[in-house]
Amino acid sequence: MGIYEFNILPLEDRYSMTYNEGQFVDTVTEGSIKYVLYSLFYFWVEIQYDSLNNKTIDIASFVAGDSLNRYSNVSKQI
Repeated sequence: MGIYEFNILPLEDRYSMTYNEGQFVDTVTEGSIKYVLYSLFYFWVEIQYDSLNNKTIDIASFVAGDSLNRYSNVSKQI
């Protein structure tokens, strides 16, 4: 499955596929928002959680870019 086929799935199916077939990679917390990164097929899926309200906010898929940079340990001063 490619990223475009994934993106046209119903929301619940995207969550289900990510949790059941995705490989957990990393978690980053920024304030009350927790970003969880999964590898799925040949792209990345990020699920955002609001830890204060204990609810899922969003799911996004991407290949590269600023969303993926969030998980880099490289200093932003470089």
